[in-house]
Amino acid sequence: MTMSAGWYLRRLSRMGPREVGGRVGDAVRRRRWRSAPPDGPVVTGARFTAVLPAGTIAAVPPDAVKRLLAEADRLMAGHAEYFGVHRDDLADPDWWYDPKTGRRAPAGYAFDVPYRSEDAVGDIKQIWEPSRHQYLTVLAAAYAVTGDDRYAERVAGHLRSWWAANPPLHGVHWISGIELGIRLLSWVWIRRLLDGWPGAAALFEDNPVALRQIWHHQRWLAAFPSRGSSANNHVIAEAAGQVAAACAFGWFPSSARWRADALRSLQRHLSANTFASGLNRELATEYHGLVLELGLAAVAEADTAGVPVPASVRLVLLRMTDALAAVVDSRLRPPRQGDADDGHGLVVDGAGTDRWASLLATGEAVFGRLAWWPDVNGTDVRTPLLAALIKPGGLSVTRPENRPAHFADAGMTILRGPGEIWCRCDGGPHGFLSIAAHAHADALSVEVRHDGVDVLADPGTYCYHGQPEWRQYFRSTLGHNTLRLDGADQSVSGGPFLWTRQARSRVLAVDTSDAEVARWCAEHDGYRPCVHRRRVELSAAGQEVRVVDEVRGPRRAVQLAFHLGPAIAAHLVGSRAALTWTRDGEDRSAVLDLPGQLSWRAHRGETDPPLGWYSAGFGRKEPATTLVGTGFTDGRQGFTTVLGFRG
Repeated sequence: MTMSAGWYLRRLSRMGPREVGGRVGDAVRRRRWRSAPPDGPVVTGARFTAVLPAGTIAAVPPDAVKRLLAEADRLMAGHAEYFGVHRDDLADPDWWYDPKTGRRAPAGYAFDVPYRSEDAVGDIKQIWEPSRHQYLTVLAAAYAVTGDDRYAERVAGHLRSWWAANPPLHGVHWISGIELGIRLLSWVWIRRLLDGWPGAAALFEDNPVALRQIWHHQRWLAAFPSRGSSANNHVIAEAAGQVAAACAFGWFPSSARWRADALRSLQRHLSANTFASGLNRELATEYHGLVLELGLAAVAEADTAGVPVPASVRLVLLRMTDALAAVVDSRLRPPRQGDADDGHGLVVDGAGTDRWASLLATGEAVFGRLAWWPDVNGTDVRTPLLAALIKPGGLSVTRPENRPAHFADAGMTILRGPGEIWCRCDGGPHGFLSIAAHAHADALSVEVRHDGVDVLADPGTYCYHGQPEWRQYFRSTLGHNTLRLDGADQSVSGGPFLWTRQARSRVLAVDTSDAEVARWCAEHDGYRPCVHRRRVELSAAGQEVRVVDEVRGPRRAVQLAFHLGPAIAAHLVGSRAALTWTRDGEDRSAVLDLPGQLSWRAHRGETDPPLGWYSAGFGRKEPATTLVGTGFTDGRQGFTTVLGFRG
């Protein structure tokens, strides 16, 4: 995908004067840096002191070690999977190669590489992901728990290969600040986890090539921060990586300045990216997880270096942790809201480790759990490592006495019922900042799960670049459990990460105090002059979710969509769908009674146009049933849908 002149004009229209000025300065700096970059300062006598406290590795649970080593051995054999694409070439990777398209990114000055063009570069996510070096942190962790030199030698070989293939400002890996920030964080942890290996110092602090790479990464981040309408999770990754490197690799004349500036940026943007309730302002749950991981990792580095961390940073991370504990379902799965690209801040665990359980375990170790928190039964490698570095306590704040159900600032409400019924209702802002880059056109959408199984599902994200028809579908109004008028989205897209007009939602009523019936009501103005209002009731006695949609305004063509999870089989007759699935070997069922005023049809795995799909993770999709009712609005009565669970 290449961006048109119209896109640039639309993008410019979402910037303020300060951001425009900053970007002009960036452009001038890029032109100036095109000449041969400096070698950086000469460093002598550097020593790495940010080591793990004695006994930390011994505290890692045995089953977490087992998963870690299984993953490490798979990596040693050259096997990995990125975004649904299996790779068997990681024993000796080509750092610029995309196995999905078979293309290789072009060489040249970094800022000349057309990374948004899949035709010219390939799938940029496939190229960038291995170069975050998070698979190398896994191998380094395997060395730390075993002392097996094979893991350390593979890490060293790959770092030397990467450094040789990617000199400063050359090629595709010097374009995006989030990539540089996460890569720096990985390098810090690689050096820490390899500390017992005799070759660690020669690989890092005694290696002029490594020193040059670390210095140039930090110089880049100091020069090109994400600005204005782009200051979302990217700026958090940039600041966290800079904090980590400036603390652990504080060997350069600019280290103190970089560290102080990055801590100020982290403090400012972590607060700006987070609602007071603790939920992430992008309203994209996976970015909540990414930002929380990055923030915890940055605090760990500062605490290890004895660098004071503003209390507000710890407070935001505490609130984010409590908010996560509040919104997860009975299986510790959070909402599937907004964009998701499987991004992680720090990876030291093997496959099968639950990300959200790991974050809650870390939160418990660092902040302490509350009585209403869900139980966390899984184990992980990362929690004991971070907990050994982060100073506990130090915050005197009031935390929720009971499990929050309604987050007014984020417009998210979680209704809970018997039989582990979980229902998310969305009545919040469209997204974050003027472009709302990671938002979907999903106002008033609902998700319903039963014992952790997606029944009415948010279909997910699937892709960002290169497949515009799929990008459009997965973030469209029709791609969510809500109502569409006249075949148009509630909000207007100006590009794959740009919304030029955003629907405004407001929650009108919430009542979760009644043990028998929980209620929610909200409306949005995305179809002006029409207003879409939705009421949701979860009945404990009847084990049912009732959804009533009203459209106030002129007569309009309407489509009402309900997306079923991939585990759900549906038999549609008229306006009634019988739903069946299996959970832990037990057959489950429900009945979905749909509005009789509409004509209903089941869609599954359709491609022209896309309809009836579910994406469990970035780059992966599978057919799933979507029920779509078509007809016309009728101001005299609403459209009533009832989902009733059996047994």
